[in-house]
Amino acid sequence: MSKIDEQACKDSALIVNEGIEQPPITNPYINNFFKKNKTKTLSEDDYIQGILEGNTTILSQAITLVESSNPAHRELAQKIIDRALPHCVKSKRIGITGVPGAGKSTFIEAFGGLLTAKGHKLAVLAIDPSSEKSKGSILGDKTRMETLCNDPNAFIRPSPSGGSLGGVARKTRESIILCEAAGFDMIFIETVGVGQSETAVHSMSDFFLLLMLAGAGDELQGIKRGIMEMSDLIAITKSDGSNIDKATLARSLYKNALHLFPPTESGWVPTALTTSAVTKDGLEDVLNKINEYFELTNNNGYYLHKRREQARYWMYESIMENLKISFFENQNVSDSISQYENAVLNGNLSSFKAASELLSIYKKNNI
Repeated sequence: MSKIDEQACKDSALIVNEGIEQPPITNPYINNFFKKNKTKTLSEDDYIQGILEGNTTILSQAITLVESSNPAHRELAQKIIDRALPHCVKSKRIGITGVPGAGKSTFIEAFGGLLTAKGHKLAVLAIDPSSEKSKGSILGDKTRMETLCNDPNAFIRPSPSGGSLGGVARKTRESIILCEAAGFDMIFIETVGVGQSETAVHSMSDFFLLLMLAGAGDELQGIKRGIMEMSDLIAITKSDGSNIDKATLARSLYKNALHLFPPTESGWVPTALTTSAVTKDGLEDVLNKINEYFELTNNNGYYLHKRREQARYWMYESIMENLKISFFENQNVSDSISQYENAVLNGNLSSFKAASELLSIYKKNNI
């Protein structure tokens, strides 16, 4: 500092003290942390042991293998599933869907808390929609179910749809097997919303719960024959405060509408109830209906019949999925597909002819 600067500091009321040496921005011990916490590669036996012990961290890693598109991961995942299958507990698989804004996540958190309080172990497998543009998913179900997420008897696993309902449905079904092997006796499969995904979820669940919202216009507008026929119970959500009268009216409308459909194969008579995740009203009623359904279907043999039919259905679905994977992973197909794609885009070849010729290339190299 020059003499002029020193004199200026003396004449000023501002006193500048010497600062202390600042610590580095990066933690100097960070490398030791990563060395200590480096994830080791788990063997097939490690996965099975962890799953059977109810280790949710290892269960999550196993589900990640199931969802992976890496052939080596798929092979390992299949071995894990095969070994986990004999250890599956007899669970209740509940498919849950609803119109946008019906409060599916809020309902699941409140209802899930009721189940764990009664001694159940709950796994929530939530299918999250993927963006058609970015292909990404928010996977925000854990943030919306904060209380349930911290429950030691609950496991929440959001999965991206990835634009493929069939692929996700297959992976979700395999995830169910792993969760059952881990001891979870209640499995919730939450769909992305009312749409095509309901058919896939219905094919892997024992009981199908439809959540509807009252006071959002003409309730009968929400009645679609397909989704209504699949439903074993309709729950009108947000039945609290000033919305109680609207919810009660909506319940009557849906209850009457359900009687218009032909009898169910299971012998169960679907109905409608009102619920509130805030006041907890109606949650016990939903649980009682679910228990009544399982008591009926266990006694008349429909529960086992449906599980067997689902197993057969998923055998064919797995064949279709594996054929699709095998087709696109075929080297000769991958070498030719861009050429055929350009021909279709330029109008030189029809899409049907291109598909036929690509399939011929695949068959020729797989006979």
